[in-house]
Amino acid sequence: MSLNPVRPWRDIYRRKSRQIMVGDVPVGGDAPISVQTMTNTDSGDVAATVAQVQAAAEAGADIVRVSAPDEAATKALREIVRESPVPIVADIHFHYKRAIEAAEAGAACLRINPGNIGDEKRVKEVIRAAKDHGCSMRIGVNAGSLERHLLEKYREPCPEAMVESGLEHIRILQDNDFHEFKISVKASDVFLAAAAYQGIADATDAPIHLGITEAGGLMSGTIKSAIGLGNLLWMGIGDTLRVSLSADPVEEVRVGYEILKSLGLRHRGVNIISCPSCARQGFDVIKTVEILEKRLEHVKTPMSLSIIGCVVNGPGEALMTDVGFTGGGAGNGMVYLAGKQSHRMSNEAMIDHIVEQVEKRAAEIEAENAAQETAAE
Repeated sequence: MSLNPVRPWRDIYRRKSRQIMVGDVPVGGDAPISVQTMTNTDSGDVAATVAQVQAAAEAGADIVRVSAPDEAATKALREIVRESPVPIVADIHFHYKRAIEAAEAGAACLRINPGNIGDEKRVKEVIRAAKDHGCSMRIGVNAGSLERHLLEKYREPCPEAMVESGLEHIRILQDNDFHEFKISVKASDVFLAAAAYQGIADATDAPIHLGITEAGGLMSGTIKSAIGLGNLLWMGIGDTLRVSLSADPVEEVRVGYEILKSLGLRHRGVNIISCPSCARQGFDVIKTVEILEKRLEHVKTPMSLSIIGCVVNGPGEALMTDVGFTGGGAGNGMVYLAGKQSHRMSNEAMIDHIVEQVEKRAAEIEAENAAQETAAE
């Protein structure tokens, strides 16, 4: 097993929610928190959209959302669904007929916006299509597109208005005996989103889709999402998430996993623990980490790697990682394996050697996990 010591003060007790299925991915209950992203290609361009879906899936996306703004997009959706390695969610706004077409095209889930999908009669038609074709649904409340009557009542987007919007739509689904749904209450304002999510979490047992909408570019959006989603996840709220960035969808997936990894909620790939570097460093830490991040992208096995420039914190960090390298002096440093000192290695040969050791340790962990699964059977 990878070194990941359990500490009671690190435990996060997840909110109890019922479980639904998005295709073959369970969402809610005791299922792992799934990571989503959304394509930004022209949905009518099947080849470009499928390529982006596949890249996101390779990065670890469990579910991918595709916009379905017109009939051409829903026609293309059938082929996209056929070629996708992960369940596809159809993103629907304004035109309820697009939701029906998306269900017929094989979408695993329909994302509908209460603020613009139309009256209850139209929603009932969408529900019927979802039932007929085995789709789940996401009620996607957004602070930027609340229903007019709620804006008139509350005068501005606020947590109470967003929760009320979500509960009104939940009532419609449940009155029509439809229960395969999850809900989101997104806002670009971290405080507004967090308060709305806390309110909806208290009001329903539906699985919750987390997101800080329109969070911004890669740097600013990552920080905003980490603060907003991180606090909610820490409170046990959230069953699936999408980090919304003005960036490549693959980056959204990577950031989503990093947020979950930082809280011990999901583990995938190599978690690199590295120092910010200073005058004590025995090698170029920043450049080394940059290279290793690229060289180790292919490793999917959850494991840890410490890259520390000097002996102040290096040995201590290495004790808690699968593989470690601590800078020393005279052009070499110490390699740690499974938390123990192993051997010295020159700085020049260090990167290739670390990659080799990480790959070897990953194979060992996979073998150990396979043996445990066999024993459990």
